Amino acid sequence: MNIAIIPARGGSKRIPRKNIKPFHGKPIIAYPIQTALESGLFDQVVVSTDDDEIAEVAKAFGASVPFKRPSALAQDDTATAPVIIHVIEWFEAQGQAVKEATCLYPCTPFVDANLLKQAYAHWQATDAAYCFAVCEYPSAPQRALKQLANGRLESMYPQYRLTRTQDLEKTFFDAGQFYFTDAKTYKTGVSMHSDAATPFILPRHLAHDIDTLEDWHLAELIYGVLCEK
Repeated sequence: MNIAIIPARGGSKRIPRKNIKPFHGKPIIAYPIQTALESGLFDQVVVSTDDDEIAEVAKAFGASVPFKRPSALAQDDTATAPVIIHVIEWFEAQGQAVKEATCLYPCTPFVDANLLKQAYAHWQATDAAYCFAVCEYPSAPQRALKQLANGRLESMYPQYRLTRTQDLEKTFFDAGQFYFTDAKTYKTGVSMHSDAATPFILPRHLAHDIDTLEDWHLAELIYGVLCEK
């Protein structure tokens, strides 16, 4: 079977209760749940959480929460891959083989069903092990500056000081939204940030990493504008 996995632990620090905080009228985790369900790409939409309140909210919006995530996999330094593998292995232990395992992060209100289907079709048209959302850097990172101990500035990459921005290679960042792959690939440990992946390039107005309250307020403003249009 093909499943969407939304990892949503309860211990968010910078934005308390982030995964169920109201965003334009409903808990933010409701957006990826509804998007995954509306896309028709998955046999189940599973939320992996250690938090009872998150579990109840997730179920109210149609997700499956078949187990409570072990606390060892809900720490501040827990990576996503072990959480995804835990979900896959839980289903396998129930006698249900997982073919494709898509990770969809909980704070992704800008991803809609059509976008998700377009990305999936792009992945299926390639032989890449992974497909995930990226966005082009708005400014060339090769021209980045760093602050020295004395408060002055220095080029992080001095070799590019005199290079025109338009002559620099395009660079992209992981948009932190969704990741398509098959269950076997997760277990092999093949790096996602490698030539095993094909990118699905997002327009800048859809790429928002919501980590701070400032990020949150900006995302709400942009989402409101998009809704009006």
